[in-house]
Amino acid sequence: LSSSALAAGQSLWLEIHSTHFTVITDAGEKKGTEVALRFEQMRAVFAILLMKDRLNESAPLTILALKNDKNYYQSSPLHQGQPISAPGFFVPGTDQNFIVLDLFEEESWRAVAHDFAHLLMNYNYPPVEGWFDEGMAEYFSSIRVDNKQVEIGGDPEMTGVFTQDLLQNQHEVHNPPKSLTELLSGQVWLALPDLLTMKHDTSTYAEATHHTLFYAQSWITVHYLLHEKKLPETGTYFDLVENQHVPVEDAIQKAYGVTPAQFDQAVKDYFHSLTPLFTALDASKQPNSQPDQSQVYQFPAPVGPNDSAITTKPMRESDAKSLMAEIKIRIPERRNVGLQELQALATTSDPTAPGKANNRKANKEHDDDAPLVVATGNEIAHRALAWDHLQRGEFDAAEEELSDAAALDPRDLWIRYYLAVLKYRVAQAKHADIQGLPNMMQDLRAVLEWYPEFADAYDLMAMARMVGGGPVAATQAEHAAMQLSPRNQEYVYHMAEIYIEGKQWEAARALLEHLKTSSNTQVAAEAREQLGRLANQQKYGLSTASTTPKLSPQSSPFDVLDQDAAKRASEAAVAKTAGAGDQRAAKFLQGRLLGVDCSQSPAAVLTVASGKTVL
Repeated sequence: LSSSALAAGQSLWLEIHSTHFTVITDAGEKKGTEVALRFEQMRAVFAILLMKDRLNESAPLTILALKNDKNYYQSSPLHQGQPISAPGFFVPGTDQNFIVLDLFEEESWRAVAHDFAHLLMNYNYPPVEGWFDEGMAEYFSSIRVDNKQVEIGGDPEMTGVFTQDLLQNQHEVHNPPKSLTELLSGQVWLALPDLLTMKHDTSTYAEATHHTLFYAQSWITVHYLLHEKKLPETGTYFDLVENQHVPVEDAIQKAYGVTPAQFDQAVKDYFHSLTPLFTALDASKQPNSQPDQSQVYQFPAPVGPNDSAITTKPMRESDAKSLMAEIKIRIPERRNVGLQELQALATTSDPTAPGKANNRKANKEHDDDAPLVVATGNEIAHRALAWDHLQRGEFDAAEEELSDAAALDPRDLWIRYYLAVLKYRVAQAKHADIQGLPNMMQDLRAVLEWYPEFADAYDLMAMARMVGGGPVAATQAEHAAMQLSPRNQEYVYHMAEIYIEGKQWEAARALLEHLKTSSNTQVAAEAREQLGRLANQQKYGLSTASTTPKLSPQSSPFDVLDQDAAKRASEAAVAKTAGAGDQRAAKFLQGRLLGVDCSQSPAAVLTVASGKTVL
């Protein structure tokens, strides 16, 4: 910002958008743009590793890049009561994901490379055994990238034996954790079949230490597969094991054309050929060492500063503070502090809030004598509180917060998404109707226009269509959700429900049999219960629709803001055409009536399905 802007007291916060990411920062445009570029580069490198032309980003990702390490450590997760030492952390969510970086540290984005790899795997690769996921994440977490070159393949868990205090004095660390290279340099490796069948849950991002033989062998095995360009054969291996249930030893022989012993020896020979790893290991034991500088492979950066369109705009300080507080409420040990901050921001008036000006203008246009509707507080704070209430089943409180958020900024599509989530969860909790089908579907269509890869929005659309639009339309939406997030077991369960609705009994049974042993305990329990009911449903021709009430219309908080304008527009249209009649040629459409919304009298909104189209 210019000196005149600083003198005027404008916020130092910036909102930076690249092709795939949003960066919120107080460190200035240069630093914020660099962060956006580095994540675009990492994303492009990961696509190369997976041999994909494009990657899914199935939920929005926002990166908070902080110049003040005090602000960072006041927001970061705690380990044994103390803030984590890493200069970056990842906060996952079903609605959106966050990454927080401490820009006081150089290359802080490298601290989240492991979690970032897991995120991209979850959205772009079918569910497989843990060794492949962890091996890929460990390999990727060694990445270094600048404007011209990518370096990768070093030992991501290698640290120096000597540390340096604030006075620049060096101290030797006693019994430091062994690096992956040290672990693999020993005489004992896990037997290959044991490694490939070891249970390791990667569905959550909570991991213990990476300094284990499992991580080390997973890392070097994926290292070998990537360098030898054996990812297609690996896909064949997973198909044999996961889908055809071929024993591991036979699957290795069929997929790679070698015995397990030969495969194991090839990986060991490859490891011992990687001279840079051993050079880095020797260097790590010396004072003033920088062991992670030595990488195995280098190649030109696939994305440079001129290859990615990046835009910047100022951000209100209250919005940035609300975002920081929202991240805190998603971290269990920070939740109480985050809630206090959000509640303060939600009740403090901000004269710069655009929603207030819009509301004043809207009321002025509608009726000079109408009462002025002005919501207080910050819109982001209100919607973050709504999300927290949703997570705890506090639906009335969530609806109130969303109504306040909508009054401040009716154009925010996050509000429309959370409204759809609210309606669905209320119906689930009460085993009753989903209220307001037309509004729910309209909101979800708007959300998908805004973010076309939003897997959860497609899943919600499928659930609405299952009752209001039929199994064919529901199947299309659920397929889209599953393609965008192939490891989400809840989506698979919903597809089984849709198959039951369409009386595709065997397809439903196959999915439920697979899900009854899911690592998601809730999905596994629901799948077993549904299997128990399936025989009767098939025998008597019942479907989920027979036990799920039909959906009924209900106005949303957006209607409160718009209903007066709609009424006046409708009255004007009626007056204009009165006596003359509509002279346009009649057109006809045959379809199924899904719902009628008469909440904006005298207008009525009909939702009709015709084939694959919903109008």
